[in-house]
Amino acid sequence: MDLELQGRTALVSGSTQGIGYAIASALTAEGAEVMINGRTTAAVDAAVSRLRAEHPGARPRGIAADLADPEETSRLLGEAGEVDVLVNNVGLFGLAPFGDIADEDWQRYFDVNVMSGVRLSRALLPGMLHRGWGRVVFIASESGVNVPADMIHYGTTKAAMLALANGLAKLTRGTGVTVNSILGGPTYSDGVEAAVAQLAAAQGAPVEAVKAAVIAQNRTTLLERFIDPAEIASLVAYLASPRSSATNGSAVRADGGVLTTTL
Repeated sequence: MDLELQGRTALVSGSTQGIGYAIASALTAEGAEVMINGRTTAAVDAAVSRLRAEHPGARPRGIAADLADPEETSRLLGEAGEVDVLVNNVGLFGLAPFGDIADEDWQRYFDVNVMSGVRLSRALLPGMLHRGWGRVVFIASESGVNVPADMIHYGTTKAAMLALANGLAKLTRGTGVTVNSILGGPTYSDGVEAAVAQLAAAQGAPVEAVKAAVIAQNRTTLLERFIDPAEIASLVAYLASPRSSATNGSAVRADGGVLTTTL
C-alpha cells in the first residue's frame, strides 16, 4: 500500500536509536523527508548516515537538541521550519521504588516525556491547521493506562501524554489535521537490549536465554515475546499518512494484548 507520504516533511523527536529510529526509517521508506533528533551531534550524524545508507537517494537531516530545554527546543524549531508530520517520541524510562524518586527526577521525566511534546506541538500544530493538513503522533505506552508499581513516574508521564494528545485532537475539529497516540507494549528497544545484555553478563548466561526469561515474567502479553521497534514504526507510518484520515483523537494499541489481559 502506498501511504502517500512522498514529499511530506516529518520530525521525529528522540530518533537516533530504538523506536524513534525505526519510525524515522519507516517514514523515510515511504518517501517522507525526515528530520532526526537527538541530544548530541555525534549521535544525530551517525543516525543520519545510517538512514542514508539504508535508503539510498533519501535526504534525511538531523538536528541535535535536548528537548527538555526550552531554549534548545526553540533552536530546533527554527532550524526545522515547516513540518507536516510530528512524532513525539523522545522519552525517559526506568525502574525505581516510588519512595526513592526525588522531586528533580519527577521534574526531569515531565520535562522530557511531556513538555517536549507540549512545546513541539504548540509550535507546529498552528501551521498544520493553517495549511489544512498535518499529523501529530504521540508515542505513549500501555504503562500510561496500567501504571507499573515500579515505574510510577514513567507511567504518570505517559498518562499525561495521552491526556495531552486527547485535548489537542479536539483543536483539529473539521480540519485535515489529526492527533493520535500509540499505546506501545514491551518493546525490545536499544535500552532494553542493553539492560538484557548487562543481566546476561552478570549471570553468565546467553543473551537469548535472559531475554526469554525477562519476557516470561510478563504474563500479560499475548505475543509471549518482545515487540520489535519496526512493528511500532509500521503503525506510526500509517497514522502519519493520508490513509488514516478517519482516525483522530485515538489511542491506538500496539501492546501485544497486554491491556486485553490486565483490564
